[in-house]
Amino acid sequence: MTPIAVTIAGSDSSGGAGIQADLKTFAALRVYGASVVTALTAQNTRGVQAIHDVPADFVAAQIDSVFSDLAVTAVKIGMLSQVATIEAVAAGLARHAGAIPFVLDPVMVATSGDRLISEAAVDALRRHLLPLAALVTPNLPEIATLIDEPAAVSENDAVAQGRRLLARGARAVLVKGGHAAGRESVDHLMEADGRLRRFAAPRIETRNTHGTGCTLSSAVAAGLAHGLPLVEAVAQAKRYVSAAIARADSVPVGHGHGPVHHFHALWA
Repeated sequence: MTPIAVTIAGSDSSGGAGIQADLKTFAALRVYGASVVTALTAQNTRGVQAIHDVPADFVAAQIDSVFSDLAVTAVKIGMLSQVATIEAVAAGLARHAGAIPFVLDPVMVATSGDRLISEAAVDALRRHLLPLAALVTPNLPEIATLIDEPAAVSENDAVAQGRRLLARGARAVLVKGGHAAGRESVDHLMEADGRLRRFAAPRIETRNTHGTGCTLSSAVAAGLAHGLPLVEAVAQAKRYVSAAIARADSVPVGHGHGPVHHFHALWA
């Protein structure tokens, strides 16, 4: 059976993050990708100039169209900026997704620093989607927002905050360490049974990291679409993203924070 993953997220008009990054990642990892667009952004490597939210009823219509026809094996959820959109996505997954695993990337701030979600939507995200996700993938500022605490400044702090997010109902949490300091970029996977795993890679000096979070979460979803256990899907995703960052400077795009190289293994 063909592995099929659906991304439910916003569009990045410059192609480096959001829906576009997710579909590139799915293709690179041998997964057929479908999409449900939740928002349109006027965006480039320098920042986000405008956001147009897709009406919630049309988001629901897209979900119904895709899931009623395609044999979906995994879902990635990204930018959901409005309460009505979050409620529509939660209801749509309840109608169609059943036991299909989904990865929730709580996108709140773009690489450029532009905020992408309303305050009310953060609470709706906690209530409607956090308890249902197979994995939540916040970076350090995002997990701090989700649990109403200052951002972690050490690995121990990051792990402690991940455990507190588990206590609030998450099934598994991958705390991403890209915003931390140090020679390594370290992500911590925590599961509800108490298991903790550390995924480290050398920190790469590049400004071209646009779409890193979207790419990691969609890479995990691709692994789940192939039927990999969660730990193996995360390990594969970490390797893929690290390589994509390492090769980012070989395909310069734009004048700001350029994208990672999603097809690093395919392009000469």
